[in-house]
Order: sequence, then C-alpha cells, then structure tokens
Amino acid sequence: MPYIPSVPATTLTFSDADALPWFAGDWSTALQPPTVLIADDDGDLRDLVAVKLETAGYRILEADNGRTAMSLAVHERPQLILLDVSMPGLDGIGFCYELHSSPQTAHIPVIIVSGRGEPADVALGHTVGAEDYLIKPFSPAELLRRVQKLVPAHHP
Repeated sequence: MPYIPSVPATTLTFSDADALPWFAGDWSTALQPPTVLIADDDGDLRDLVAVKLETAGYRILEADNGRTAMSLAVHERPQLILLDVSMPGLDGIGFCYELHSSPQTAHIPVIIVSGRGEPADVALGHTVGAEDYLIKPFSPAELLRRVQKLVPAHHP
C-alpha cells in the first residue's frame, strides 16, 4: 500500500464571533428600537411622553400603577423606565428600590418624573437607585435629552 501522509484537521472559526454585542439568538432583539416603560397614573402625561418618545424612535410600554410597571419591567426588560413617585399599588420609591434589589432588573436605568422637587425628594430618588430626577412640569425637549443621554435611540 502506498504511504498517504495524514493531513491535520482544519478547524474553521469566525474571527469576529467574539465581537458581536449579543448572542446569535438575540439578533432580532438587537434590531428593535430601545424600549422605554412609562409608569405614571396620569394618562394624559403618559400619552404626551409616549408620542414624543415614539417619534424619536423608541418602543413604548405603559403602566398606570407600580405593580403593573413591575410586572412589565420583569417580563419585558425595557432599556429605561420613566417613573412617577405617586402611584397606586406600589409608589415610585418602593418600585425603584425593588427594581434595583433584584439581579434580573438592577441594570435598568430609571428616571424619576415627579412633582415633588424638594432637595430631600431628589436625594431619596437617587438613594433608591434612580439615575436621574426630572421635576414636573418639564419640557418635552428636556425629557427627550435626558432619555437619549441614558439610552440613545437607533434608527435601522
């Protein structure tokens, strides 16, 4: 029999596979616009904020109380939460504390949007984990600037 040298097996790899910012199974999620949860018991304010953010390229979830907001935060994992302090069921301070106490949701940034604007109120908001605190009334442009600072919208 003639001698046939053995050929080493070649392993094919993708050199840029580690550079992908998401798992291959999550590629469709990466194409979706960033999701913002608006948790406020004032329906008119939710509508105003939702229209402004949708126009800017965000996907919107809405809740009119703290318990519904928490359920949406856990199941939908939004990229940002806009949170009123005074809500039925679970107020914004309790919500923010619970959200940041769970490893599943601790990474989600929160902007508290409240009519309570005393320095102690703002300090408490930051103490329970809010990244920002916006006092009502506010301009839609200022709200959008703060949202974009934490979660830039992308346009596919």
